[in-house]
Amino acid sequence: MRDIAIQVKGLQKSYKQLHVLKGVDFEVEKGNIFALLGSNGAGKTTVVKILATLLKQDSGTATVNGFDVVSKPDSVRQSISLTGQFAAVDEILTGRENLIMIAKLRHLHHPRQVADDLLKRFGLTDAADRKASTYSGGMRRRLDIAMSLIGNPQLIFLDEPTTGLDPEARIETWKIVKELANSGTTVFLTTQYLDEAEQLADRIAILHEGRIIANGTLEDLKKLFPPAKVEYVEKQPSLEEIFLAIIGKKGEK
Repeated sequence: MRDIAIQVKGLQKSYKQLHVLKGVDFEVEKGNIFALLGSNGAGKTTVVKILATLLKQDSGTATVNGFDVVSKPDSVRQSISLTGQFAAVDEILTGRENLIMIAKLRHLHHPRQVADDLLKRFGLTDAADRKASTYSGGMRRRLDIAMSLIGNPQLIFLDEPTTGLDPEARIETWKIVKELANSGTTVFLTTQYLDEAEQLADRIAILHEGRIIANGTLEDLKKLFPPAKVEYVEKQPSLEEIFLAIIGKKGEK
């Protein structure tokens, strides 16, 4: 029997005249990386906000870790963490101070020890006492995700986590996401990058014009693509080839 972390049925949401979600259905298994793929404006962030209890749907149901997002929002919040498109770090504080602050807000014992463990895990020990404002984009994203993991949430939402990052920082973030899943954390990832979904996701859902139009493993989605056709295209000669052919014929005369 599958262990379900997220279950969404018939989710609808409108902003005035704009019908963003038109009946969205999907499930996410515990311990999986689930990628919600779609272009800008497809409604990915709206789905995340509803699941994270930051926004109420107009109709339909959604449960996260067994809790209904409308009737049990506090229980949902206690079991999840959300990392938005832009790193939500306090730039005046150092990396260590950011982590200690979140650990104290979560009422954890030994917040300094929690911070030190995460700094080591995310390769930030050497930069621990520098202000976050001096961090590179990749370091800031690592710190942001580290802050999200304080309290060991069962499920983490990553809303377009590599937007604006350079290629090296993107690969770093991918590595962290894979490690999270390997440790048993469920990861819900939104992205508009096809290669990101291909690299990371156990299952991929494509959100288009307010609906899920495809949902499955990468292999499942590949089966939807027409089989490869072998085509023979007439090759047009280059000017060089024409020139050589002409002078060759003249030479024969």
